[in-house]
Amino acid sequence: MASDPRKTVTVATLGLMTVASVVSLRGLPMMAAEGLSMIFYILFAMLVFLLPAAMVAAELGSAFGNQSGGVYTWVKAAFGSRWGFTAIWLQWIQNVVWYPTVLGYAAACLAYLALDPKLASSGAYTGIVIFVVYWAATFVAFRGSTAVNSVTKYGVLLGTILPGVLVILLGIMWVVQGNGVAFLPHDPSGAEKIVSAAAHARFFPYITGLGSVAFLAGIVLLFAGVEVQAVQVTGMKNPGREFPAAILLASVIIVVLFLLGSLAVAVVVPARELSLTAGLMQAFRVMLDKFHLGFVTPIIGLLMAFGAIGGVMSWVTGPSRGLLLTAREGEMPPFMARSNATGAPVTLLYIQGIIVSCLACLYLIMKDVSVAFFVLSAMTATLYLLMYMLMFAAAIRLRISQPDLPRAFKIPGGIPGMSVIAGIGFLGVTFAFAVGFFPPTNLPVGNPPLYVSLVGAGLIIFVGMPLIIQAMKKPEWKQQQR
Repeated sequence: MASDPRKTVTVATLGLMTVASVVSLRGLPMMAAEGLSMIFYILFAMLVFLLPAAMVAAELGSAFGNQSGGVYTWVKAAFGSRWGFTAIWLQWIQNVVWYPTVLGYAAACLAYLALDPKLASSGAYTGIVIFVVYWAATFVAFRGSTAVNSVTKYGVLLGTILPGVLVILLGIMWVVQGNGVAFLPHDPSGAEKIVSAAAHARFFPYITGLGSVAFLAGIVLLFAGVEVQAVQVTGMKNPGREFPAAILLASVIIVVLFLLGSLAVAVVVPARELSLTAGLMQAFRVMLDKFHLGFVTPIIGLLMAFGAIGGVMSWVTGPSRGLLLTAREGEMPPFMARSNATGAPVTLLYIQGIIVSCLACLYLIMKDVSVAFFVLSAMTATLYLLMYMLMFAAAIRLRISQPDLPRAFKIPGGIPGMSVIAGIGFLGVTFAFAVGFFPPTNLPVGNPPLYVSLVGAGLIIFVGMPLIIQAMKKPEWKQQQR
C-alpha cells in the first residue's frame, strides 16, 4: 500500500516542534534558585505533567483532528459548551497574565544593553517597558504584518537557542577551570550546617512547609504548552509508535536544556542574590567578565530581549483566535467576535492589552521586582493548571462516554490505562495548583497576606468571568454570527 503523502510529520519534526512550544530561558533563574533540588523538580514536572499531558493531548487531538478549537472542542465534547468555553478562556487568559512575566524578563535583558543592570530591579522601569513593548506588538498584530513570522523565527534561534547553548558552555568551562560553585558549601567545616539549613546542596527539597515547594507551580508551568503541538499527531504515518518516540525525544531535549542551563546559572550566582527576571543576565555577566569577554554582555542582553519580544509577538494573536472561534459560535457577546480586514480579533486584542497594562502595575506596587514576577507566574500557573485539570478529566470522561470514537493515537490499557495516565497528570497539576497559593520561603515576599490575596483574587476574577459570560449568554448571540 502506498504511503499517504499527507502524512509528513516525522518523529524529529514533532519532537523539535514540541521543544519550541515549551522551552523558554526566562525560567532558568527560577529553577536555579533551588540549587541541586532543581533536578527533583524537573523530573517531577516531566513524569507527572509533561508526559501525561502530551499523551492525553495526542489522543484528544487525533480524535478531533477534523475540528478546530483544540481544548475547547475536547472539553465541550465531554462536559458541554459551558466548560469547553471555560477551558479555552483559561488557556487564553493565562497567556494574557504570562505577558508581563516574559516582558519583565525582556526588560531585565535590555537593562544590561543599557549598561545599567540596576534598572532590572526597578519596578517603574520594568512596568514602562512592558507597557510600551506590548502595545507596540499589539498594533503590529492589528496590521497582520508578515514580519511577525520572521521576528519569531529569528527570535527563537538568536534569542533562545544561541544564548541557551552559550550559557551551558560557559557553565561547563567555569566548573572545569575549578571556579567555585555557588550552591555548594565552600568551607568543608561548615558543610553540614549549610546543607541542613538550605535546599541548595540537596537533591530533595528541604521542606519546612508548603511554602518551601511553592516554586513547583512555576516550574511545572515551564513545561506547559505541549498540547499545542499534539494536534499534529494526525499527520504521522504511524502515530501509535512514532508519537511516543517524538515525545520521548522532546522530553530528553527539554530536560537537558532546562537542567544544564539552570545549573549554569546556579553555579555562578548565589541564590540569595539571584533575580528571577535578571538571573540569566547576572550569570552571563559574571562568566563573561571572568573569561575577559565582558564586552559581549550587552549583545547577549539585546539577543535575549529580541527573543522574548519575538515570542510575545507570535502569541499576541494566536490564543485570541481560539477564543474568537467561541465568540463566533455564540459563546460570547457579538462585539467580542469583531475582527478587521487582516483577520485580527480586534476587540479581544484591546481587552487583552488593557488587562496586560493593569497587571504591569504590579511591578509598580511591589517593592521587589522578583516578587512581582513570581506573583504573576503563580497567577499564570493557577489558571493554566485549572485548564489542564479540565483536559485530563475530559480525556477520562470521553473514554467512558465515547469509547468507539476513532483515535489515531490511543493510550494503551483501555479505560484503566487512561485513568492511570490522566489520573497521574490530574493529581500532579492539582498539587502544583495548591502550592501555588503559598508564598515561597526563599523570596522576600514581605507581606504574605497580600501575596495570597493577589493570587487568589486573580484566580477568582479570571475564572469567574467566563462563568458570568456563560450565565448571561443569550440565544440570539449565535444567530447574529450566522
